[in-house]
Amino acid sequence: MSETKPLVEVKDLSVAFRSDGTETLAVDRISFDIKPGETVALVGESGSGKSVSALSILQLLPYPQASHPSGEIIFEGKNLVGASEPELRTVRGNRITMVFQEPMTSLNPLHTIERQVGEVLTLHKGLRGPAIRARVLELLAKVGIPDPATRLGAYPHELSGGQRQRVMIAMALANEPDLLIADEPTTALDVTVQAQILELLNDLKREMGMALLLITHDLGIVRKMADRVFVMTKGEIVERGATEQVFTEPKHAYTQRLLASEPKGRALGAPKDGALIMEADNLKVWFPIKAGFLRKTVGHVKAVDDVSINVREGRTIGVVGESGSGKTTLGLALLRLISSEGNIRFQGQAIDGLKSKELRPLRRHMQIVFQDPYGSLSPRLSVSQIVEEGLIVQKIGATAKERRAIVSKALEEVGLDPAMQDRYPHEFSGGQRQRIAIARAMALKPRFVMLDEPTSALDMSVQAQIVDLLRELQRRHNLAYLFISHDLRVVRALSDDIIVMRGGKVVESGTADEIFEQPKSDYTKALLAAAFELRTAPAGVVAT
Repeated sequence: MSETKPLVEVKDLSVAFRSDGTETLAVDRISFDIKPGETVALVGESGSGKSVSALSILQLLPYPQASHPSGEIIFEGKNLVGASEPELRTVRGNRITMVFQEPMTSLNPLHTIERQVGEVLTLHKGLRGPAIRARVLELLAKVGIPDPATRLGAYPHELSGGQRQRVMIAMALANEPDLLIADEPTTALDVTVQAQILELLNDLKREMGMALLLITHDLGIVRKMADRVFVMTKGEIVERGATEQVFTEPKHAYTQRLLASEPKGRALGAPKDGALIMEADNLKVWFPIKAGFLRKTVGHVKAVDDVSINVREGRTIGVVGESGSGKTTLGLALLRLISSEGNIRFQGQAIDGLKSKELRPLRRHMQIVFQDPYGSLSPRLSVSQIVEEGLIVQKIGATAKERRAIVSKALEEVGLDPAMQDRYPHEFSGGQRQRIAIARAMALKPRFVMLDEPTSALDMSVQAQIVDLLRELQRRHNLAYLFISHDLRVVRALSDDIIVMRGGKVVESGTADEIFEQPKSDYTKALLAAAFELRTAPAGVVAT
């Protein structure tokens, strides 16, 4: 492979962004190449410059705010940097294509799947009428969309996350490109769907003989997919080489830190007979399906169906399952944030029949940390105001000075400098924003915390830090956690007990050791295989 002429050569490339008269260098003189038929991975944490580098290949950056102070991107002897729009149109979507991280924001919500895939064929192949439909059906079948003929008229919101990503891949492959750029193509997907998408990319790559540029921070995926790896941090490539060499003999300190950053350790192992904090019996959350002119109820979506659960002080119950399994709905029902049937008790008190006003005094003891810290923090409020808001509602702290002292202590407890509390969320990194969200919950001295995918939007090294922080806060305050996640590595590091959900029901429950070492249900075994075999299978093989 080393003697093969590169398909794409990136030479001495820099990327700068200009804002308010100030220029910031995002990528600093990087060089790499991609050979025909190989998979190259650009690896690094958020802000490392990997996505900016990939977008530069197709010249998709927001010019003129973005510029290239140096460098060339050579494709078939032509420099794409500064190429004219007509020249770029012959390459984009035709010879080089791209699949983005979040398909829901990449697909047009107003157009059907047939129209969106067909548009690519019309622009680049000039197809019309029945020829378009036939090719769209062929592509949807190729990427594994079940019964594709029934999906032609569907809109993006009518498809699952995995199906939307398959449609994106179908669009990218419509013109049989030479290079597919996949920018975090599985980050937003469940672990089983993630494995399916990676296997699909591998199969299509072999079948079509195309090259693949994989942009990701997930080192497990890189090890099983890539032939060569380029590690980026702060806009520079700090390490490069064959995948197995980089993983087994990393030379740069940053690469070594990345490889060592997977969440480690185990749950604290608090006594199993500790005080019951949150418990529910025969909990049900059924959403009615209405149809007809009179909108009669013709059925129900059983989001949570006859689930019982006990969460004790100092212990963590992990709730795992794919999207739509009912994990988050269960947590919201326990917190009385959605309507449900069944008995719910908090610290021995029945709360399922309480009205909103009666629940308010208890709310300070039942807190929640959401998946996306940027989305859960108001951009218009300072950090101090965000954390203080709950204190004001719960009438904690008689004066602004007292409340500010409580905010400072909460921020200090989660590892943030209290001096930064007058800044706004956009001035912090993703990991820091999640620490702010945790501080908002901790300031109220809760007994029970629902953690809804609190690490899934974070880089792996930051995930490990947040897991360590949550474990320390639990030890210090004897907290009861309900930890919801599809990332089984993180679940293993934090949970004492686990319940596995599918279709609203609990298919298996037990201690973390029982579930991970001796799973009983086929569904649990499939989840574990997708999560862990992906990281242990031979290079180039993706477990399903």
